[in-house]
Amino acid sequence: AHQKNIRVYMSIGGGNGPAHLKDLIAGSKRTPLVNTIVNFAITNHFDGVDVDLENDLITDQYAGFVAELSAALKTKHLLMTAALASWNADLIKDETLRLYDFINIMSYDKTGPWNLNKPGPHSPLSMAQEDFAYFNTKRSIPANRLLVGLPFYGYGFGGKAPESLPYKEIIAQYPGAENKDEIELADGGHLYYNSIPTIRQKCAFAKANKAAGVMIWELQQDSQDENSLLKTIAKALN
Repeated sequence: AHQKNIRVYMSIGGGNGPAHLKDLIAGSKRTPLVNTIVNFAITNHFDGVDVDLENDLITDQYAGFVAELSAALKTKHLLMTAALASWNADLIKDETLRLYDFINIMSYDKTGPWNLNKPGPHSPLSMAQEDFAYFNTKRSIPANRLLVGLPFYGYGFGGKAPESLPYKEIIAQYPGAENKDEIELADGGHLYYNSIPTIRQKCAFAKANKAAGVMIWELQQDSQDENSLLKTIAKALN
């Protein structure tokens, strides 16, 4: 990746991050954790660290941990990013958000298998627009530090619809699916995802609003043919 001038970050946490992180970012354990993270990044030639602390890991210790990690990374000229959604960023103060070099906006999972009484699109264009406005306007984060999140998967509701399905499997199972955002199954179930036209629209929105770019979750769910969403993004942004 470095030979192609691509930055590579290590990420900590995750959507189901280990519960013991809550203990490690607090008190006397915080500094050793920060030092371990920074040393690991340097040893393995990462360009920075992505903080993906979500849900119960955004505690009253979050701000102190992020501040200490930011200071340590800056001394080594490394970057710090975060994966955040508008629904969990309210728990984070403005001064903490400003420490991130880039914020990857998780503009997806508006609904899903955990919320079956609210079937529908989990990542519509309107969500990307509203989330961007939240960080850019309400929280005053410059557009050139924000990336619009794009999903490479879908969620199913009703009937025998799968709970979730990668984009590559959706278009393999349902011919023509690459050009629409919803599949109605024979038994009345529905499958919602982002098609090529919607991905193009979101990329156009990111360009028009001078965003830093887009973020993807996640590459292995893409197809390897002419219907690839990654190829769609490359064409739309370049």
